[in-house]
Amino acid sequence: MTPFSYRCTDCGRTYSRDEVRYLCPECGKGYHPGIPLLGVLEVVFDYEAIRRAFDRAQPDWNLFCPVEKEFHPPLPVGNTPLGRVDRLGAELGLSSLWVKNDGLNPSGSLKDRASFLVVAEARRLGIDLVVAASTGNAASALAAVCATTDTKALIFVPEKAPKAKLVQMVLYGAKVVPVKGTYDDAFALSLEYTAQRGGLNRNTAYHPLTIEGKKTAGLEIWAQLGYQVPEAILISVGDGVILGGVHKAFVDLQRAGLIDRLPRLIGVQAETSDAIHRYVETGVYSDAANPTTRADSISVTCPSNAHGARRAVLDSQGLTLTVTDDEILEAQALLAGRSGIFTEPAGATALAGLVKLQAGPNRLTGSGPVVILATGHGLKDVEAPLSRISIPAAVAPVLASLSL
Repeated sequence: MTPFSYRCTDCGRTYSRDEVRYLCPECGKGYHPGIPLLGVLEVVFDYEAIRRAFDRAQPDWNLFCPVEKEFHPPLPVGNTPLGRVDRLGAELGLSSLWVKNDGLNPSGSLKDRASFLVVAEARRLGIDLVVAASTGNAASALAAVCATTDTKALIFVPEKAPKAKLVQMVLYGAKVVPVKGTYDDAFALSLEYTAQRGGLNRNTAYHPLTIEGKKTAGLEIWAQLGYQVPEAILISVGDGVILGGVHKAFVDLQRAGLIDRLPRLIGVQAETSDAIHRYVETGVYSDAANPTTRADSISVTCPSNAHGARRAVLDSQGLTLTVTDDEILEAQALLAGRSGIFTEPAGATALAGLVKLQAGPNRLTGSGPVVILATGHGLKDVEAPLSRISIPAAVAPVLASLSL
């Protein structure tokens, strides 16, 4: 592990490791649930030390990790496959298209990465309870990681969270509290709980190590491409923390002198849950009026990391776009049928954005690698594809009954 400090992404103030826990003490004073987070903290490492110590032949990824290895939970999170999908790439006019399949994490989503690091931090601090609000994946991830340690998980979920995700978190042993309302309501209640009753709050971006955890997906993409920076990475966007985390990965690499440019980050939102897209396009923030979408994992009225996500897109010279639920479900079927990867609707949103992008004037034309980040496994929400397909009826067990 490399020494680090925290820096406020709004005012630039710096803090030592244990001087702060969540938001910048100054900028965070202006935050209240119902608006995007203010004073989100960024981990700043000794980048010269990383440059001297990093060896591509035997990479030590702990150099980029803000929690000592001795506190890491015993769960094999990360190191998910990055596979080239030439058949799909040919259809989209791309010579080097790849899918990072984070649905193969232990609980079935990229959110395992953030939960892993926050639970590690709780163990370092001697805190035995981690609290989170989630639409499902972050909750399942936290419950799974806590199940491997003596740390307890308390999770607030919207009452309409998919049953498959609720089953996961309950089986993992978490205390689950369904909340009458939206994800944003659950988020506010979880903050109130930890403020008054204790525990470490894992909410995305509110705890800075959630960004650091999600950052590991970006570090892996770089290494798995043979230490090559991709031309672009397409990311489904809800609260903006995955987008911010992937950006932080390449910023860290650039600050350490290991790369000389950033990949373009292309954020894709559901048409109804479009607060970050509109913020990027106009420079003026406003909530999503009605974020209902089949891609429940990215259904957010007020994205917690809206400011950080916008900075990440602009800094990488990227862009954002929106897609309909029909386009999302079509992309889910397309990815499954062309690559054998079954991702949930939120994971397929990134591909839906690429399909739309390639059909328009801003299509990607370079020869460098383009990466789709598939964030969760399709079995987490089988109801969504069942709305578009039908299961064949049974036939008699005789060959004559077949019309194939």
